[in-house]
Amino acid sequence: MKLVWSPDTASKAYIDTVQSCDLHTESGVAELISAMAAGRNAQFIVETWSSGGAIATSIGLAVARRHTGGRHVCVVPDERSRGEYWRAMERAGLAPEVIVREPEEVMGGLVGIDFLVVNSERRNFSRVLKMANLSSRGAVLICKNANSRSDSSFRWSNVTNNGTRRLIRSAFLPVGQGLDIAYVAAEGRNSGSGEGKGKWIKQVDRRSGEEFVIRK
Repeated sequence: MKLVWSPDTASKAYIDTVQSCDLHTESGVAELISAMAAGRNAQFIVETWSSGGAIATSIGLAVARRHTGGRHVCVVPDERSRGEYWRAMERAGLAPEVIVREPEEVMGGLVGIDFLVVNSERRNFSRVLKMANLSSRGAVLICKNANSRSDSSFRWSNVTNNGTRRLIRSAFLPVGQGLDIAYVAAEGRNSGSGEGKGKWIKQVDRRSGEEFVIRK
């Protein structure tokens, strides 16, 4: 699988997020995540949010969806969170879909997620990742606030190595309160099986700096 990356779309989403969030001092989580989602042409973006949380990342994801023409859904645990979220997004001129239920209860029904953002400070965030119904084309999974995550024993291998998901790579970025990011491969033959013995090769785009993993 080759991970699609469009530097032009990523740049546009980045700039639009900076302007929408009135961010002028330094690069942060919102514009970075927005650029990642838009640059990878995410078609189904899902995030979790709860009362009192920062709204900038949500605005960034909505901006990315506008550039990709995909779908953006926010899952909140209660009506109070829904009200706060909706009012904040409305002030920004945005109106993503909102689902009111505990995230781990609905993830299985949201089919084809290819970009998922969860808050590491919330309990059961790792279960949300594990329950997510990811796209057969692969997915990007992001834990924000990773420096203060509720589960200190968290490992990406615990939520990706289950037979249907294969972790391509993961990275920790010291942006904001920490971003822990995982790239999951498309569904296909297990590289460890006897079938389809192709070789996975990593390449780096010299222009964008992005890494790609392809099978030869």
